[in-house]
Amino acid sequence: MRGETMRFDDRVAIVTGAGGGLGRAHALALAARGAKVVVNDLGGARDGSGSSLTAAQTVVAEIEALGGTAMADGASVTEPAAVQAMVDRTMAAWGRVDVLVNNAGVLRDKTFAKMELEDFRFVVDVHLMGAVNCTKAVWEIMRARNYGRIVMTTSSSGLYGNFGQANYGAAKMALVGLMQTLSIEGAKNDIRVNCLAPTAHTRMTEDLGAALPLDQLGPDLVTPGLLHLVSEDAPTRCILAAGAGGFERAYVTLTQGIRITGEDAPEQVAARFTEISDRADEIVPEMGAAQGMIELGKLQKALTR
Repeated sequence: MRGETMRFDDRVAIVTGAGGGLGRAHALALAARGAKVVVNDLGGARDGSGSSLTAAQTVVAEIEALGGTAMADGASVTEPAAVQAMVDRTMAAWGRVDVLVNNAGVLRDKTFAKMELEDFRFVVDVHLMGAVNCTKAVWEIMRARNYGRIVMTTSSSGLYGNFGQANYGAAKMALVGLMQTLSIEGAKNDIRVNCLAPTAHTRMTEDLGAALPLDQLGPDLVTPGLLHLVSEDAPTRCILAAGAGGFERAYVTLTQGIRITGEDAPEQVAARFTEISDRADEIVPEMGAAQGMIELGKLQKALTR
């Protein structure tokens, strides 16, 4: 059933990496539905080098031409002081931050054998620590207001792996772990934290060329999912995949497994690995401690036999 039009009137949103691609689409859509938007973009190259405020200012001009309200910011998400200054400017201008979309990212793809450690660190710094820096800067604001909506941009490369993207995949999966814990810690203050795993044609995917139907992979086809994840009725602790108009939900699951002890336990694990892997009745634990509780439950059953 179709509900009322989703609106963000009186809401303030910060969107990082919003000078183009997905971030631009998110910023435009939020502004079109009433939000005041901070368009953050370093304005660097795809590998993170260089900087310019032009891209962010261009998106702000687009929003204002359509009657919306926005401001440009060129802070690097890797610099906590610059991020804090961005949030301080936002609070001075509009007095609140309701939505944070952690979208900024870079690519430095190489096989792990050829990858320099600096390229690994830098990608993790932008994607993971960039999201940490931005989230930390708004967290107490959201806690004080008992309201917040935060999205981490993950990727299928993190969830399932992708050749030549060990750094990118590690950073993107780390964001899922960050989301899992923050959604638990933020619950009492109605701070809902989710992940978006997009498939879209942007400069980040331009090397894929003819491997994808690029004309069917516009960023605007992902943004409806983002809007739901930051809406008043948003879920929390969700991994939403989106692309080409398709929407799916990914889960981190745990099988029922079995209990094995004894001197031949390694051999039994090998021999019974199919049983351990059986996905029948698998669960999505509410938090990490659930794994230990399940394993202790198996122990308790064994002791009471």
